[in-house]
Amino acid sequence: MLEQAGSEQSIPRGPYWGDFASPADRRACRALIRHGSRSFFTASLLLPKGVREPAYAFYAFCRLADDLVDLAPEETEALSILSARLDGVYGGRPADEPADRALADVVRRYGVPRDLMDALLEGFAWDRAGRRFQTLGEVYDYSARVAGSVGAVMAVLMGARAAGTLARACDLGVAMQLTNIARDVGEDAAAGRLYLPIDWLQEEGVDPDAFLAAPRFTPALGRVTAKLLDAAADLYRRAEPGVAELPGACRPAIQAARLIYAEIGAEIAAAGYDSITRRAVVGKRRKLALVARAATGASRLKPEDIADAAHPPALAETQFLVRAAALQGAPPLVEGGLEARFAFMIDLFKRLEERDRALAATRQADG
Repeated sequence: MLEQAGSEQSIPRGPYWGDFASPADRRACRALIRHGSRSFFTASLLLPKGVREPAYAFYAFCRLADDLVDLAPEETEALSILSARLDGVYGGRPADEPADRALADVVRRYGVPRDLMDALLEGFAWDRAGRRFQTLGEVYDYSARVAGSVGAVMAVLMGARAAGTLARACDLGVAMQLTNIARDVGEDAAAGRLYLPIDWLQEEGVDPDAFLAAPRFTPALGRVTAKLLDAAADLYRRAEPGVAELPGACRPAIQAARLIYAEIGAEIAAAGYDSITRRAVVGKRRKLALVARAATGASRLKPEDIADAAHPPALAETQFLVRAAALQGAPPLVEGGLEARFAFMIDLFKRLEERDRALAATRQADG
């Protein structure tokens, strides 16, 4: 089974859109992700079209759902609206929104389990409620919902539904969320939110309420952030065998996402684990180098080289996602060659750099 998943020649090809989304709907989903999630968009450009376009639809719905939960007057009202919208998506009656129509096509074509989408909405509800997490395990519970579910859906879109591969996809999603938490400590605190494990803060003598009242960086807070990034690094390592078991054309993009997010952690470490006075960013040139590394290294990832020991059990907090995603399958559709996608990536980064230089020159001339 794993060998078949890694063989691009074994993947069927054909239309992957259904009866609901128009080309304009699909363009709207792509635009939303391009402007709202640059790290994902960068990595996604290496995905084959048969996975990339459905992923845009999924991410667009997630982004709009997150915004609705944040902006709605009542948390329960937002969740009721989103649950009803998912009822329409899964019942073949999507709401009159581009993301809903596009997602309806995707769930029908790829068999995305409703449980994965419901888990994501539950995570958004925890956000809105301002839930705090006493232990690392509780942070994993939250991360499983808002990010492990995303990893599971992406694996489904690629047709990778073996339990071990799904477990590693969830590991990667949780690792990325831990990185996000470490990067956004200051921004979250300014919004009255705290995702670091409370018991870790207390062990370091950091009072959570006092910190939220006046967020500031201290060495004690830095040690908590460092511990969280250590947990993320362990999950990034656990995730790598799962990348090897994806269809060959999908491996470069997922490996690129893994490397880019891990680099965010390296940037935080280089700043002394201070996420209060600055926000870690991976520059375009460094992203391009990581994309190149992922593209060249992906060909060396072989499913047959993965030992049984490389697949520890799924995290207890993500086991429900693995069970849901492994229940049913749908064939992935992979199109396009890696060389063409990589060349496009290089051209894109060159054009972005040229634009930035032109804007800088304009500002200097105006000044």
